[in-house]
Amino acid sequence: MPEIEVVAGAGDDSGESSSSPPTEVNLFGKYELGRLLGHGAFAKVYHARNVDTGQSVAIKAVSKQKVLKGGFTAHVKREISIMRRLRHPHIVKLYEVLATKTKIYFIMEFAKGGELFAKISKGRFSEDLSRRYFQQLISAVGYCHSRGVFHRDLKPENLLLDENWNLKVSDFGLSAVTEQVRPDGLLHTLCGTPAYVAPEVLAKKGYEGAKVDIWSCGIILFVLNSGYLPFNDQNLMVMYRKIYKGDFRFPRWTSPDLRRLISRLLDTNPETRITVDEILKDPWFGKGYEEIKFHFEDFELKDLRDGDNDTSLNAFDLISFSSGFDISGLFSKSEISDCGERFVSAETPETIIEKVEEIAKAENVAVMEKKSWGAKLAGENGNFVVMIGIYRLTEKLVVVELNLRQRESECSQRIWKDKLRPQLSCLIYRPEEDVAGN
Repeated sequence: MPEIEVVAGAGDDSGESSSSPPTEVNLFGKYELGRLLGHGAFAKVYHARNVDTGQSVAIKAVSKQKVLKGGFTAHVKREISIMRRLRHPHIVKLYEVLATKTKIYFIMEFAKGGELFAKISKGRFSEDLSRRYFQQLISAVGYCHSRGVFHRDLKPENLLLDENWNLKVSDFGLSAVTEQVRPDGLLHTLCGTPAYVAPEVLAKKGYEGAKVDIWSCGIILFVLNSGYLPFNDQNLMVMYRKIYKGDFRFPRWTSPDLRRLISRLLDTNPETRITVDEILKDPWFGKGYEEIKFHFEDFELKDLRDGDNDTSLNAFDLISFSSGFDISGLFSKSEISDCGERFVSAETPETIIEKVEEIAKAENVAVMEKKSWGAKLAGENGNFVVMIGIYRLTEKLVVVELNLRQRESECSQRIWKDKLRPQLSCLIYRPEEDVAGN
């Protein structure tokens, strides 16, 4: 079993040889780059070591020139934004993003066990082992869907294994988010790998991201159990016809319960295809399954820092907050996102925290935790939680990030929309006011 991570969708970013690391062997004095792990259209992935901690990481070096030339700016920005919001034991973690004039570097969790594809290519798995990996996959996919993220390219090549042989979903380059859904409630971009793509994607009439991910999970489960693809043919159109018809056969060793589950996963009708909630209740799936639960109380102030006390912004934050690679997008009114809101302020962190405390007290919202760079507010018996993080942008400006977690209730929504949010608007920095004052 090769102890490397090969990230599908990454790619070559220069005229360098295929085995040599980039010229910045010591990246920002923080990471020592080692061997090449994989490459694709506009990036390369290297194994690296954190100089201070000795921790192994994977670094994806993306060529800015090739990204801009190929029109992939939105893809890179979306991948950063998506990976930034995902924290799950079975999803590859993005630690930070660094940048030079020519490259963007994704610093990611290193999956020592390599691709699941390499392991399954040596032979099919037992039913128990297939179940174990499928349970981990559904846990990660269900979490993504709950965060409004749809992977759209799930396949064994994008499923990595850590040193304990646990699953790690990777490569969110083709992922979509809820904001991309059109007025008809569907996604329309044709993407994915042919053998794993759902029939409704091929129909080009629009599709639901969650349902196509479930189809791909069905293909993966079939492959784990059988060692081969359910729909496969050298002629692409013949294979597509098989996918449309749901024309596949189970190997003789497949148990009745597993046959029933795979049949529901590979239901060609997306309306009747099994959902994540239904999968969790399936008797075959549920054997030995331990659900990973995420509660509001697990959302701690330290999550805004990931254990890093540095309150300045790096390229990770700049790219996430701005439009494309132009950081002028930072200097605008608050930007709505599914994780909350962000705005630039000219007030000091101390002043911002004082104002937050004042507003919270007036609205009967408790300040649960407070630091010089952030605060945690809670109300409605824990059903309403706001995390406020303050990040230094320049000597005079900071970015204030508000992460909101609330139950779907009129009361909690009213606290945010009608009370807290309007009162925080006085902290927003407006460049035009500086111009008028000069």
